[in-house]
Amino acid sequence: MAAETAVEERTLEITPTWAVATVCFILISISILIEHLLHLLAKYFTKKRRRSLIQALDKIKLDLMLLGFMSLILTMSEKTIANICIPKSRAETFLPCGSADSDNYSQEELKCLEQDKVSLLSREGVRQLQYLIFILAFFHSLSCVLTFSLGMAKMRSWESWEAETRTFEYQFTNDPRRFQFTHQTSFGKRHLRFWSEHGLLRWPACFLRQFYESVSRTDYLTLRHGFITAHFAEGSNFNFQKYVRRALEKDFGVLPGMSWWIWIFSVLFIFFNAQAFHSYLWLPFIPLVMLLLVGTKLQGIITRMCLESHDKSHVVIGPLLVRPGDHFFWFNWPKLLLHLIHFILFQNSFQVAFFAWTWYKFGLRSCFHKRTEDIVIRIVLGVLVHILCGYVTLPLYALVTQMGSSMKKSVFPESVVQGLKRWRGRVRKNLRSNYSARPSLDTSLSLDTSPSFTLDASYSVDCEPPSDDTEYVAVEIGEEKVDKQIDQEHQKVNSFDGFDVSNTALIYEEAK
Repeated sequence: MAAETAVEERTLEITPTWAVATVCFILISISILIEHLLHLLAKYFTKKRRRSLIQALDKIKLDLMLLGFMSLILTMSEKTIANICIPKSRAETFLPCGSADSDNYSQEELKCLEQDKVSLLSREGVRQLQYLIFILAFFHSLSCVLTFSLGMAKMRSWESWEAETRTFEYQFTNDPRRFQFTHQTSFGKRHLRFWSEHGLLRWPACFLRQFYESVSRTDYLTLRHGFITAHFAEGSNFNFQKYVRRALEKDFGVLPGMSWWIWIFSVLFIFFNAQAFHSYLWLPFIPLVMLLLVGTKLQGIITRMCLESHDKSHVVIGPLLVRPGDHFFWFNWPKLLLHLIHFILFQNSFQVAFFAWTWYKFGLRSCFHKRTEDIVIRIVLGVLVHILCGYVTLPLYALVTQMGSSMKKSVFPESVVQGLKRWRGRVRKNLRSNYSARPSLDTSLSLDTSPSFTLDASYSVDCEPPSDDTEYVAVEIGEEKVDKQIDQEHQKVNSFDGFDVSNTALIYEEAK
């Protein structure tokens, strides 16, 4: 009976060549079109000097290449996989559906049936798994782009708050000579409540706060003031909103990637989709729960900063000052939150792709989701997690993680970094050409230990005498010459976006 149910497929030996050529032409045309679109997108990012987005695009290309290799390996080894036979007792465990009966068998499956066994994975199962890989690649790339777009759209609303810091009303309201109690400040009124000092009450309050004004005007202005005070000169007109946006673009390069530990959890997700685990009741909720936990932690960090400032002094002079520090974050590691967001996005994309795959291959009412509530849960949670992550959690992460102990390299705009590298190269070239015949010069510049960018524009380049007989040489570089060179570089890169450039030494070292 098994031999009668075997189905012989039509091979290329009896297929017209025009049909094969037509299919190949269509596939090649689609591939070239996609490659051309990605190339145009990369040129656009290059024109706009968005290097971090170019890196993210390269990661998406690498992910697509990785998934393509996985599909190729499956295609080449489908016969080998189908020839692996396992006992029937094991084949009937952890089934996504209640029955394992089938009427159509391939040649490899018939060989296993003769041994009273079944194939580890049939050829048809391998082809269906390839569909899952392609759908996963599409949904993961799409979800990363949509999430990042939502986050950037939310952060555009902060531009009005940043512009407000340059108005006379803001300077008058935040007069550094003004005394006030901590709990009377707008930041204190928002966070110094009856629940703030009790952990059991603070966590539920922070959990609810992320759904309403997750980033308020008061929080933004206070964290901005704390960041600038910690890393720049007081009263600097540094554009904090642009810096946060550049930092988020830099962090976005991590999200499209597929790390090995993320693949392990994806394999576990496939394993727990068996009917015995009732996965529809708990598995789709994991990304949502983790996302809400990350958002709660970020809100809790803001509240803890306010509590720490209140404990140090109940009276403040000028605006309330919060102190950045890594101790506010889990394991003193602010980057951990980014990896958690990365995991959440990938797992949610995987679940949405898995649902779309089962719908496409087996129908909406297949054994993978027989119940209506299962369909509703997977669709609603898949959309909700992406919207909540992009419009709420990601902008909140971009703002709060700037309050770590260290300042990110994205503090320098790309145009400034390139200008400083060119300036550094010309200075080194001039020093080598002008003083090559003299004793070796110590051209290292001493750094000011102050976090503010204050500068003494005149500096000297001294050389150590190699021996007692050698005359000591000191080369003084005039102040006017240095100032003129800095002004020319400043004009070439248009603007330092709010930097009060008074310390070329620090910028010189950053350009390295």
